[in-house]
Amino acid sequence: MSKELGGLKIAISGKGGVGKTTLSSLLAHLYASEGKTVLAVDADPDANLGLALGFSQESLAKVTTISRDRDLIKERTGAEPGTMGQYFSLNPEVDDIPEKYVVQEHGIKLMVLGGVEQGGGGCICPESTLIKHLLRHLVLYRDETLIVDMEAGLEHLGRGTSSGVDVFIVVVEPGQRSIQTAHNVVKLAQDLGIEKVYAVVNKCQPGLEQKVTEALAPIPLLGIIPYRPELVLSDLESENVFFQGVLKEEILKIKENLESLARK
Repeated sequence: MSKELGGLKIAISGKGGVGKTTLSSLLAHLYASEGKTVLAVDADPDANLGLALGFSQESLAKVTTISRDRDLIKERTGAEPGTMGQYFSLNPEVDDIPEKYVVQEHGIKLMVLGGVEQGGGGCICPESTLIKHLLRHLVLYRDETLIVDMEAGLEHLGRGTSSGVDVFIVVVEPGQRSIQTAHNVVKLAQDLGIEKVYAVVNKCQPGLEQKVTEALAPIPLLGIIPYRPELVLSDLESENVFFQGVLKEEILKIKENLESLARK
C-alpha cells in the first residue's frame, strides 16, 4: 500500500547512546522552523525525545505513554494488556488517537508510543498490535512531516508501515559495535522492504571520517556530525541543541541530502 498523504516520513534508529534522539529533535525543529506541521513520535522504550525537543516540564507531565495506557489498550483491542492467550482485535481503531495523545510546543507535536515491556517482545500481544496499527496510520494516512525516534530494533514496524516510510536513518558513532548494529538494522529494514536506508555518523573525531565511511559501506551516508564537547554539557543541563545553533550547518546538509534522496 502506498502512502496517500503529506510530508516526509522519517524513521531514525541506532544503538543506544549514539545520538538518534538528538538527530530526531534537530530535524523536527528544522522542519518546524520552515513552517511544516511536524509530528515527532517517541517509539523508544527509553523515551526522552520530549526532553531533547526542549519541551517544558508542564507539557511533559501531560504526556501519556500509549503502550502503558491499559484502559486504551483494553478498549481498542478487547484484551487485558500484559496477558497472553487472549482473543483480541487485530485491527483496532486508531484514527482518533493522534488528536487525543499529543502535546505541542515550538510548533512540534509530540506523541509517545513507548515499548512493550514484557518477555518475548516480538510476540503478538494487545499492546504491540495497537502500537503497530497506530504507527501504520501515522505513516500512511496523516499529512504531517513525521519523525519517528525508534529503538535499535524494528519491533514497531511491519511491512505495511514500512512501505510508507520515505527515509530510514541509522545513526552510528565511531566504533565497531555501533557500526555492526547499523549493518544489522539495515538487514532487518531490507527484510521489511525498506529500500532507502542511510547512515548518519555522530560524535566523529577529526581524522576518522574516512575509516568510518569505509566501515559502513555499502550503507550510503547522509552526513557526519563532529564531536562537540558543548553538546555533552547541553545534555547535562537539558538545553535544546537547536536553539543554540551549534550543529546548524551539519543538520542542514543532512536534511538537504535526505530530501534529495527520499523522493527519487
